[in-house]
Amino acid sequence: MLSDVAEAAGVSLSTASKALNGRGDVAAATRARVESAAFELRFTPNPLARGLLASRSGTVGLLTNDLEGRFVLPILAGAEDALGAGSVNVFLCDAQGDAVREQHHLRALLSRRVDGIIVVGSRTDARRSLGQELSVPVVYVYSPSDDDRDLSLTPDNLTGGQLAIEHLVSCGRKRIAFIAGDQSYRAATDRWEGAQAALRAADLELVGAPMYSEWSEHWGRDAAATLLERYPEIDAIFCASDQLARGAIDTARELGRRVPEDLAIIGYDNWLPLAANSRPGLTSIDANLGELGKQAAERIFQAIDGVEIPHGVHHLPVRLVIRGSTIARR
Repeated sequence: MLSDVAEAAGVSLSTASKALNGRGDVAAATRARVESAAFELRFTPNPLARGLLASRSGTVGLLTNDLEGRFVLPILAGAEDALGAGSVNVFLCDAQGDAVREQHHLRALLSRRVDGIIVVGSRTDARRSLGQELSVPVVYVYSPSDDDRDLSLTPDNLTGGQLAIEHLVSCGRKRIAFIAGDQSYRAATDRWEGAQAALRAADLELVGAPMYSEWSEHWGRDAAATLLERYPEIDAIFCASDQLARGAIDTARELGRRVPEDLAIIGYDNWLPLAANSRPGLTSIDANLGELGKQAAERIFQAIDGVEIPHGVHHLPVRLVIRGSTIARR
């Protein structure tokens, strides 16, 4: 069995499959080790599998519903980089949030005999599955499928909320407020849930109630103004997006509150045009969107190589990026 070859060669099942199937993204020494193990074990790849391999189209479909979205583009870039490194061509389709258009694109991709499909959403709320009857493997990214039989990769927003509060607490902040966008978004509630866990762990309570409205700098300014007028003792604000945080920084400046000396502000998404160009630079939680796309492509490769991929929703790590809005630069 292929698994015996992989074990004997000391590689993963996916790597063993790639080596024996002639994929170019395997080191020469590794390929030789796998081939040697296969020879010693008298393993011969299934002729049917070889026939299927030969009939591949060498293409993968990328299906999105928001090509202009700032979350979608980094994911697509990560996926395209990985697919390009594996010498796979990409068909990119934008459904523009229209279910009918999405079905049209899906039929077009299948008619082109793509080897797999990556479905990329614009928000972390569950979306409707494309179904289990498709003839090719499908991986859902950012927006998870509502069917646990599918594989979905999405950022770990609960941990992201915890990281934000833990960082503020480590900076000595104890009177912390929270601003988010639309409460109907899963991202808003997950980030708040993570923040709550960190506040409890630090034996702290939120100052005021969570502030929800729209994902905009305008709401960040208004919400921060309301909070600072009602609770002037606030020494930190966790904003659930970088746009909100930029608005909060503007309000702090207008009210004479120094950032970060008087008020620490942390955002979310690490959107570089905002975070890096903010004054001061904005501390933020990075969702590693490019890595999401890369891992989706790798799962597609595994499925094409005949390796069974996992099912269910998998939350990928996020990371804290520290800048001057929480720790003064010297």
